[in-house]
Amino acid sequence: MYWIKEYAKSHRLGICLYVVFGIVFAAVLWLYRLPVEPVAYALGLCIVIALLVMAVDFGHYRKRAEELKRQMEAARNAAEKLPEPKGGLEELYQKLLENAREGRSCQVAMLMREKMDVTDYFTLWAHQIKTPIAAMRLLLQQELPEPEEYYGQRREAEAELFKIEQYVEMVLQYLRLNSSINDFVLKEYSLDSMVRQAVHKYAPMFIRKGLALQYEPFGGKAVTDEKWMVFVLEQILSNAIKYTSSGKVSIYLENGCLVVEDTGIGILAEDLPRVFDKGYTGYNGRSDKKASGIGLYLVKEILGRLGHKIMLDSEPGKGTRVKILF
Repeated sequence: MYWIKEYAKSHRLGICLYVVFGIVFAAVLWLYRLPVEPVAYALGLCIVIALLVMAVDFGHYRKRAEELKRQMEAARNAAEKLPEPKGGLEELYQKLLENAREGRSCQVAMLMREKMDVTDYFTLWAHQIKTPIAAMRLLLQQELPEPEEYYGQRREAEAELFKIEQYVEMVLQYLRLNSSINDFVLKEYSLDSMVRQAVHKYAPMFIRKGLALQYEPFGGKAVTDEKWMVFVLEQILSNAIKYTSSGKVSIYLENGCLVVEDTGIGILAEDLPRVFDKGYTGYNGRSDKKASGIGLYLVKEILGRLGHKIMLDSEPGKGTRVKILF
């Protein structure tokens, strides 16, 4: 019925003209007082011929429509050839489509080149900046005699260097996550081992801020990617330490979920639905001008691609509780 309606709509002018001609033909025969039988016979014959012609034409129309529909499906699979035009009007439409397709291809190619240039630049920058970072760390690790008053400044320099390393790692992971090729390797890993790696990296930050870590080794394994999962845990720990000025950070298993809980400033209820949005910093982020709004976005994206889920509960002034469900 759909194609019949479409055919009638596209041929409505011809159908209306045929009806008008039939009325004129019948009126002329009636005015000449011809017998009804030959008039009816002539009209019936015209109607039969018209229906036969329309049926044949509708068959060609339906066949053409099905061919275009198949071609549309083929075009989605990168087929380039269009069907042969049936007339000058279709040829003009095809030329219009070809011009639009060429313009789109040029735009896509330009965008891809720009994206590759940006990706290459940031990848090169991230790798190059690791050299001065390593040199600074070696200098800070040297046992040189220094006045007592410079000890605090040295610790501050070490903390800032740690932040630089963290931001560089975030840039690299962001670029890898948004590239067309990922390096996920799914295996069964020990949860305790991955937590230990993240805790070991952030141990100096716990000491520097005077925060307690409530963590006892636990069992449990998960099918995941160790490198990406450790990065996720690092981001969660980083936020817990960043927004906790006193108290503790707890890491434990609860009903099959890995929980990271802190006693920090918490998150406002109106910010909770959007904390995983890209670039969203919320009230806490606006108070901390250096917040990028990328960390939790990366956490959500990585866990989603690994097939895991993340849930977040928080109350202002009482802390935040992050749960990862494998």
